[in-house]
Amino acid sequence: MTSTLYQQIQQLYDASSGLWEQVWGEHMHHGYYGPDGNLKKERRQAQIDLIEELLGWAGVPSEKALCESYRILDVGCGIGGSTLYLTQKFSSIADNNLKSDGGADPDFSRSPAQDKTGASVTATGITLSPVQANRATERAKIADAQSNVNFLVADALNMPFPDESFDLVWSLESGEHMPDKIKFLQECCRVLKPGGTLILATWCHRPVGETAGELTDEERKELAEIYRVYALPYVISLPEYEEIVRSLPLTSIRTADWSKAVAPFWDVVIDSALTPSAIWGLLTSGWTTIQAALALGLMSRGYQSGLIRFGLICAVK
Repeated sequence: MTSTLYQQIQQLYDASSGLWEQVWGEHMHHGYYGPDGNLKKERRQAQIDLIEELLGWAGVPSEKALCESYRILDVGCGIGGSTLYLTQKFSSIADNNLKSDGGADPDFSRSPAQDKTGASVTATGITLSPVQANRATERAKIADAQSNVNFLVADALNMPFPDESFDLVWSLESGEHMPDKIKFLQECCRVLKPGGTLILATWCHRPVGETAGELTDEERKELAEIYRVYALPYVISLPEYEEIVRSLPLTSIRTADWSKAVAPFWDVVIDSALTPSAIWGLLTSGWTTIQAALALGLMSRGYQSGLIRFGLICAVK
């Protein structure tokens, strides 16, 4: 990743993550509002529902997979929201599958460290932001999960892990930041164990080509503004992602467009940003964060016009 882009991404999340957690909580990603986006939900519940819907769509985890030690990689982990959620959920499932006297733990109230039987579930989260990595580590300690999760500042294009290290590679809205989509997906594939699953959800632009037509000058201008404020090099279409994935040693490849299901999220965020505490937080967090907040409407309009898409890919190595 180029040093300039690396620094832009780092600065964006170093500056904005504290405010995001204060106003919107630990999950730094879209929410799920039903297949057609018509369900009314509290924002955090919608974000949790997105994680659950993604897992269900991908068929992860299988009971067989959780009979042995299971390692998760969260690429672009933010402040550890998804990382901790997945670790606690998978640990609870593994524990409940194998214990005869512990009972279910549907609320994940038991920490992974308390699971004395069953499979060992561990997770690693990587981010370019030292502020995010430090906060994620703090949150893991608060959750008594520090023995099961760790967070690193690392480049997803050059991951510091051996080949075939993880059973699940999870990338929830980080692919859009990657300046080399091919290298990014090659790295995800490289660190995935045989039989392991890749789940990718990422910002895309609409499909292009003979049927859909190329991007118009106005669309390119809209995308350029989104790139500028969110430190994105560029985005590609879901069919382009699929083409890359099919060039890798992966099977059971599936894709889906969940744009309708997640589009309401931006209006919810805009509404919740209009509180005195959020406005004050924006004013004190710096120009980078203010620009990102002012661009919330760009994303909302992008979904409405069909320019912005929310693309999903899952595959097995």
